[in-house]
Order: sequence, then structure tokens, then C-alpha cells
Amino acid sequence: MAKRRANGEGTITKRKDGRYQAAAYVYRPDGTRTRKFVYGKTREEVADKLTEMQEQTRQGIPAASSTMAFGDYLTYWLAAIAPERLKPATLNSYEGLSRLYIRPALGKKRLNRLSPADVRRFLSEFKSSCLCCLRGADKERPEDKRTCCAVGRCCERRPSARTVQYVHAVLRSALQQAIREELIARNVARIVETPTVERKEVRPLDTGEARALLKTARSHRLYALWLLLVSTGLRRGEVLGLTWSDVDLNAGTLRVRRNVQRIRRELIFGTPKTMRSIRTVSLPRRCVQALTQHRVAQDRERKIAGPKWKPAEGQPTGLIFTTSTGRVIDPRGLNRMLTILCRDARVPRVRVHDLRHTCASLLLAQGVDARTIMETLGHSTITMTLDTYAHVMGTTLRAAADRMDDALGLDGEEDDEPAA
Repeated sequence: MAKRRANGEGTITKRKDGRYQAAAYVYRPDGTRTRKFVYGKTREEVADKLTEMQEQTRQGIPAASSTMAFGDYLTYWLAAIAPERLKPATLNSYEGLSRLYIRPALGKKRLNRLSPADVRRFLSEFKSSCLCCLRGADKERPEDKRTCCAVGRCCERRPSARTVQYVHAVLRSALQQAIREELIARNVARIVETPTVERKEVRPLDTGEARALLKTARSHRLYALWLLLVSTGLRRGEVLGLTWSDVDLNAGTLRVRRNVQRIRRELIFGTPKTMRSIRTVSLPRRCVQALTQHRVAQDRERKIAGPKWKPAEGQPTGLIFTTSTGRVIDPRGLNRMLTILCRDARVPRVRVHDLRHTCASLLLAQGVDARTIMETLGHSTITMTLDTYAHVMGTTLRAAADRMDDALGLDGEEDDEPAA
């Protein structure tokens, strides 16, 4: 006699149309249980779907359905799907955008009733609303009398165009997963045109300002870090994630293979977002000298600290740049350090990321080609390099035109005009 299946174990049957279906009890977002069906062309495919559905039920993760509220579907997607596909920093930003902006506006809409007009209207209102109002401040007051700030008036802070793009990206990604799960037939966010972003002109330090900054930083305990940022264009998280095993001082190279980011209240080490970011960078001689001196200084600090030298849990062994007690440096701390350096050097205040732009601009001014700069900075495409630094390529293009004159031997010559 066949063994009786346990309650909630699930069933797999073959349909009249030749496909297979499985059914099992799952959790709704409100905590109640309901029976859900999944379908596939083969028994193995359906069995895999059933196992995945049951595993989520065991973890208490609600199952998605086409009639559920879009806000509930976002919760399900961020809890069950997105963590496996997104980097921690990206997931954290998606969760924040969903909680603050998307769910309050679209959360009550049914997933299968969400329309392109709903998305278009939401993005339009989102672009024109102030951030405090979007976050639900003083919603009880009439629209014309709403105040957001302690001063008793609207803060007038609008979302940036880039933030609008990110919100649109969250909608597209969530709804695309709903299509994969056959909950909806089309991705209405893809139908709506992506908001355009006006690129702000990058204002890097010029050669004189970069020299003044580095001259001021000579006495700083992290001088080698500032020199690396200006000379190689490393990202903030990349330079703080470097270990001594990543550097070959004899060959004059370093390998970028990890980064460190602050996710909520934790400093998390991970891999760069794209494969292009994992790269080998050639070091100028000045950087090799600075790193050699920094290693000696770090050994001295370790001896002075003694038992107080305690690297953080989960921190890679042999970090190059640490606090005076051997712990990883908070990336936000670099911005505060750089602000003080800029003030002391009497140069325009810039962000740490602007030193990356400074590196690219200096390389372009020296006639380095865009492809080499792309590889150095770890851009995913050469288009990103050209679009970002098009405004500083004028001198390079002028030099190229002058070199063509030299190549053709036309410098100072005039074309002979035929006689009339």
C-alpha cells in the first residue's frame, strides 16, 4: 500500500494538455495560508518549482500571486529573489527606495492591475514633489498648507534625476521577476520611457591643484592612499580593501579584487560590481616609494599599539590602509579627511570620487588614449569613459590634429592655388 502524503507535502499531477502541475500550501503576505499551483513541461521542472516554493514556505516567506497588492509583491521580491541577484549595497538602496517612495504611492495597487499610466503618473509626481512630502510628512494637512520642516515651510528639495532613474529601475526589476513567475503578461515599467539624466560637468582638480593637495598631504599618515587615489583613479572602497598580497612592489603593480562598503551599520567586504573592475593597475614610481614607506610606518604603528592592534572580525589579513589600531577605515571617514586637506591646501573642496576624475583628466592631458584610461579606471565600457570625460578631451583632440599636420609635413605650408 502506498504511503500517505503528509499534510502540506504537495502533489504533482499530469494535465490533459500534457503539462505537469504541482500544488502546495503557501503563506500569503497577511500570514494566512492558501493553495498555490505551479506548472512545467516536465515532471522534473515542476518538482524543482515545488521544492523552491516549499522551502520559501518553511522560511516563512510569502508566496506571490497575481492578485496580491504590489506593495506585498515588492516585500516578497526583496526578501526572496533580489538578495540572490543583487550586490548588498544595491539591495540596500532598492529596499530604501521601495520603503520611502514606491510602496507609499503604488503599494495598494493590485499587481495584475498595475498599468503604464500608473507608473508614468507616479514618476511624474515623484520628480516634481519635495522629498519630505514624499516620505509622508504632515500628510494630514491640506496640500496647500503642508509643511515639511521644523522651520514651518516646505524644504523644496526635489529628487535628483538619477534618483528617479533608480526608482524606475526598481520597478522594472521587480515586475520582470513577476513575468518570469508567470504572474503578469507584460512589464508595464518597461513600456514607460526611462527618465533622462543631464550629466553634470565633472570639476576635477587641475595639475596645480593636485600638486598642492599632495604636497599638503605629505605629512598625513595616509599620504600613500591620497597619492594612489590621484595617480591610479581607484574607487574609495577599492583602495580601502587593498591588502599587501594585492601589491607587487618589485613589479610596480597592484591587483584590484575586492572593495569595502558601509551597509547600514556594518562595513562589508565584497567583490567589485563588474568584471571590468577586477583589474591589474601599473603603479608610478612615486606610488611604489610611498607604499614602501607606508609599510615601514605601519609596522612601527603595530609595535607601538601592541595588544591594542586588533583587526575587525571578518577583515582580510594584511590591509594596507587601517586605523592606528589595525581596523578597517570607514569609507565615510575619507571624505572628512579630504575636506580638511582641501582646506589646508587652499584648493576647491572635492569629494574622494572627484580624485578619480582628476586622475582621468591628468592622463588625458598627457595624451593617454581613452582605452588605456578605461582599463585603468575599471569602467565597464569605453562609452562610459568617453561620455564622462568628453569635456576635458579638447586638448587631446587638438594635439591629435597637430600631429596629423606633422605626419603629413604640412606645417607652415600653403596649398598651391592653380593659376586662373
